[in-house]
Order: sequence, then structure tokens, then C-alpha cells
Amino acid sequence: MTPTAERSVLWVVWWVSLGLGVGVWIAITQPPTAAAEYFAAYLLELSLSVDNIFVFLIVFAELHIPADYQRRVLGWGIVGALVFRAVMIAAGIALIRRVDWVLYLFGAFILFAAWRILFAEERERRVVEGACDVCATWIARILPVSPVLRGQDFWHREGGRLVATPLFVALVVIETTDIVFALDSIPAVFAITRNPLIVYSSNVLAMVGLRSLYFVLSVALQRLRYVRQGLAVVLVFSAVKLVGGDHLHISPGLSVGIIGIVLGLTIVLSLWPRRISSRKVSR
Repeated sequence: MTPTAERSVLWVVWWVSLGLGVGVWIAITQPPTAAAEYFAAYLLELSLSVDNIFVFLIVFAELHIPADYQRRVLGWGIVGALVFRAVMIAAGIALIRRVDWVLYLFGAFILFAAWRILFAEERERRVVEGACDVCATWIARILPVSPVLRGQDFWHREGGRLVATPLFVALVVIETTDIVFALDSIPAVFAITRNPLIVYSSNVLAMVGLRSLYFVLSVALQRLRYVRQGLAVVLVFSAVKLVGGDHLHISPGLSVGIIGIVLGLTIVLSLWPRRISSRKVSR
């Protein structure tokens, strides 16, 4: 393992430990069910953030962004995502309190996201690749864009005017795709809890660790063949729980167990065939 990879693993351990520590703090200071709600929401957001990593891989590959520059893009991207998600969470909670039927709309968003993950992977890839075409993307129709990287700068002066670099294009594509992902991940958390503190804290702690998680998982995603299917199952569970909340009583603790079991099975099933094949080769 390279020093960079080791550092990323340590950061992932730190952020996950912080996330778990916040859960302990909630258990001490909040009502008994709050901690279970937080852990379920945090696990859900952390698992759904893997979907963002697929997009990061495409964006950085298409724009030929070196690994040293990727951290800067992801850092600013996560800051923007946290601001936008705070607005979405506040608006979503306000809507739920005023309009009962909006839960069905949120459920539809979640089910569409599950369908997208299962059946629209290639189309999603084409859309992201098209958005990364520096000279033809919609960003170039609004702003002057240069196809040449200028170190870690998002902008540079060219002929007396400010011109965006591919690094800025990567940032915009990541931010806009996160808006799409937030339309399913935030309603999915509403299936667990409507407590604004828990919803936003679980989002924040899943997002701030996403940069380090990307550098750890980017080399392992090819092995996790069934990760998208696992995420789709988690989303379907969230949609059913959200829409059937009044008639389907699933405790936060049971939600943690279901999400954990689905993700665990996803990892085991993804790695199992390779273990079998490696044993055959060794024989």
C-alpha cells in the first residue's frame, strides 16, 4: 500500500470514528430512539455516497485530472454539497409538515433512483462523459473554458479575460450530479427520521469523509461487482418505509440491521466468486 493510500485509510478511519462518536453523543443527550435513528441514517448516507464515487471516477478520467489535483476539486465540491443539502433538508422537512402527499413524491424519487442504479449505468456514464467535454459542454456555452490545466487553479487569465480550466469543469459536473443524488438520498433519510439534527448531521458526516473514501474505494470498486444492486435494494427498502410509514412500523434499530445486512451480503457476494477462483488457481 502506498503512503497516499495509507493516509487515505487513516482519514477514513478518523471520519467514521467521528461519525460513530456523534452517534454516542446523541445517545447520551437525546431521547432513546434518536441514536438508532442517527446510526441508521448515517449508514444509509455513507452507503449511498458510494454512488457519487462512480461519477468521480468518470469525471476525473474524462478530464485527465491528476490525483494530486483531485483532492482540491473534491474538497470544494463537498463544501458546496453541504450548503445545498442543508437547503434541501430544510425545504423537505417543511414540505412534509405541510403537505402529506409529498411523501409519495419522495418515494417516487427514491424508486427512480433505484431504477437508475440498476438499469441506467451506461446512460449515466454517457451523460457525465458528455458534460466533461470541455469545449462542447453546457458550461462552455455560459463561460469561456480552456482545455488546458493550469496547476490547481480553477481560473486563469487568457488574453485579458478570466477563463475556466478543466478543474472548474470537474467541480461543476460533480456539484450538479450531487444535486441529482441528493434528490434520492435525502428523501431516503426521511424514511428513517424527520429530526433535522439527525438528518443533517448524518449527511454532513457521510459527506466530509467522502473525499478520503473515494481514494480508498476507487481501486476496489471493480471488485465490488454487486455494489449497485445492494444500493438499489437499500433504496427500495427506504421508499417502502417512507410511503408505508403509518402502516409499516419498522423501528430505527431494525432499519440499521436491514441496511447493514444488505450491504454486508453485497460485499460477501461480490468477493466470494473471486475467492473460489483464486483457490482453483492455487490448486
